[in-house]
Amino acid sequence: MSSFDLTIRNARAVTASDTFECDIAVKDGRIVQIGSRLPPCAREIDAAGRFVTPGGVDAHCHLDQPEPPPIKMADDFDTGTRSAACGGTTTVIPFALQQKGQSLRAAVEDYHRRADGKAHIDYTFHLIISDPTPAVLNDELPQLIKEGYTSFKIYMTYDSLKLDDGQILDLLSVAREHGAMAMIHAENADCIEWLTRRLEAAGRTAPRFHGHARPMLVEREATHRAMALSELVDTPILIVHVSGREAVEQIRWGRAHGLQVFAETCPQYLFLSAEDLGIDDGYLGARCICSPPPRDKANQEVIWRALADGLFTVFSSDHAPYRFEGTEGKRPGGEEPDFRHIPNGIPGIETRMALLWSEGVLGGRITREKFVELTATNPAKAYGLHPRKGTIAVGADADLVIWDERSFVLKNEQLHHAVDYTPYEGMNLGAWPGLTLCRGEVVWDGTSFTGRPGTGKFLHCGRPTLLPDRSR
Repeated sequence: MSSFDLTIRNARAVTASDTFECDIAVKDGRIVQIGSRLPPCAREIDAAGRFVTPGGVDAHCHLDQPEPPPIKMADDFDTGTRSAACGGTTTVIPFALQQKGQSLRAAVEDYHRRADGKAHIDYTFHLIISDPTPAVLNDELPQLIKEGYTSFKIYMTYDSLKLDDGQILDLLSVAREHGAMAMIHAENADCIEWLTRRLEAAGRTAPRFHGHARPMLVEREATHRAMALSELVDTPILIVHVSGREAVEQIRWGRAHGLQVFAETCPQYLFLSAEDLGIDDGYLGARCICSPPPRDKANQEVIWRALADGLFTVFSSDHAPYRFEGTEGKRPGGEEPDFRHIPNGIPGIETRMALLWSEGVLGGRITREKFVELTATNPAKAYGLHPRKGTIAVGADADLVIWDERSFVLKNEQLHHAVDYTPYEGMNLGAWPGLTLCRGEVVWDGTSFTGRPGTGKFLHCGRPTLLPDRSR
């Protein structure tokens, strides 16, 4: 009998570069051997020739993020990581949000309190910097990067979060000097505000007008400006949740001119369209309000092509869980407010992987290897978690998903989040995780969630491996 804790037999393992048949041996939560006909083990799982991928790394999700009352996110670290695990994700990276006037260190400490003892899978934090004071720029942020918080998000929109170009340049300079990944939400805030005021003056305040206030050009302009700022500082950036053709064209232009710009997209830009915000003045479209908004259906093909050809580095959920009914989510205080005041965001932490496997891999749009690259390997590299996360290799954590390929109709009642809807209700899917393991322990067995709160570990990140090495 071997000394392994677990052996997964008859796997068709998929990495970002290869697919191969093997057995996978696990000891102390890590992969210790990959081979054929490994010795018998007291605990074995037969993959029966099914595809086995690395556990997903959802590098952009929001859990229990502070909100102005009465608004409150539906998912905390308990329900959010439970939902992620059932969908094949074994590492999540939500955001520690700095409020204006708050120290960055205090924001991180608050977010640790929200997470401690609740997570079922491993996690780390991005920082959101809304108040880059001299103390933040010179002391707090460099020290936090040194401690393993090696990525931060910059907003170009939302009044409570947006930074001006000078502040963005200051932060990009810190990222360059200390080896951090800067993520940018690229939308032109002044254009959005101008359009919103005009729509309100005309009485056009239903949810569908959210998209009218954020046309593709506001994303296009901000994307180009973000790249120009990164070029000035000479440091890479990652543009998050890219939604539209015009931003894609800007990123292609930037790369053609030698700029180091990475890009992320999300399921809503592949599977939702402007029609989901409503075709009349009803309130149901509030469920699909997010920023940037879904575009027209023709735009979905642009995003699919950019996924397949390598423009996008990362595929994330941007899970922002607000209930539709009640008083804390999309109907704050029980009201149906104008689109300006509807909380932005949709749920997706559990459906991200299955949507892309079903429609991307089984639909013939992307390869299995590209799926792994987008959902696991590249996010781990982008945020300093590779090779511990995001791959099937000796020494990596035994975070694994065994896929069941079967047809079913998606219903919200099948999901494990605390949100009362999914925007993908009624879709026909062709696959779902049949088993999810986090560090060698089963957290989803294809029927039941088997994780335990508090078993998820906080991860201190290393230098993002997508960044250039300036130490030489």
